Parts: sequence; C-alpha cells; structure tokens
Amino acid sequence: MKSGFWQRLDTWARRFLPAGLCLLFVLVTVLPVPVPGYASLVPMLALAAVFFWAVHDPRLLPPVVVFLIGLIQDSLSGAPMGTGTVVLLAVYGVTVSQRRYFHNRSFIQVWVGFMVMASAAAALGWLLTVAVDGAFAPPRALLFQSLLTVGAYPLVTWVLHRAQRLLPAEA
Repeated sequence: MKSGFWQRLDTWARRFLPAGLCLLFVLVTVLPVPVPGYASLVPMLALAAVFFWAVHDPRLLPPVVVFLIGLIQDSLSGAPMGTGTVVLLAVYGVTVSQRRYFHNRSFIQVWVGFMVMASAAAALGWLLTVAVDGAFAPPRALLFQSLLTVGAYPLVTWVLHRAQRLLPAEA
C-alpha cells in the first residue's frame, strides 16, 4: 500500500525537525535586539542543539547539515565566514567521538560535559575570529556568552527532548 502525500510530507517534516530546530535557534540568536553588545552576549543555542543531537542520535543531524547550519549562522550573524561552521563541526566531531561516554549518563554529567565543550567552542570561536579579523577582541564577552550558553542548555535540552518524541521510530 502506497503512503499518501500527506503521510510522506509528515514523515519528511519529522525527519527535518532536528535541522529545523537548529535553524530556529540560529534565527533566535541573530534577531535584531536594540541592546548594545547583545550580539556578542547571546547564548549559542545552535551549539547546544548540535551537542544534543550528537549525543542522542547523530544520524538525525549529519555533518553536512551541521556544516550548512554553520554557514547560515555565519552569514546571518555577521561573523567571519567559516568561523562558526568550524566551531559547530568541531563540537559535533568531538561529541560524536565521545558519544559512548555521554550516552546513558545522568543529565548533570552530560551538562558538565557540555560546559567543557561550550567553553572550548567559545575559545575556539574567539581565536578564529581574532585570527581572521586580525584584531584583538576582549575575552570578557566570551566568558559571559559561555555562561549564558551553559545556563540555557537545560531549556534547550527540554525543548529537544520533546521534539525527539515526534520523530519517526525508524529515523
């Protein structure tokens, strides 16, 4: 029996959900907010989502999708092209390689792992931006952004766990 158009569309939409949520997080972080310095202080929500999917099911967010999300983030945020992409791919690669450690651990253990990963990602992003721009940027904003990202991780995880329930079983 052939599946109907709407059923196929529903299945496709559910499979696109992880990438779609990452893109939504990118859009939330690049919204124009009239607060001085806001862009450098907004949490890295897409980073948290990439980490989440790399831990829970990397098949749902393959590296090519992470690459595209990074390019979109760089182009929308005004960051030097490729810096955010490299950071997201590095986080994805390291997390997938350490997935065995993170899988079936308590939330606190995974959160501590994310704290380390977010701090390293922020430092890498800062180094890449300084290297590409050729200008020194104060690292104070980097620290605050890392803390906000770590603080936002439980909420991001809550949203993504809810979304994971919507995914098809064979995805």
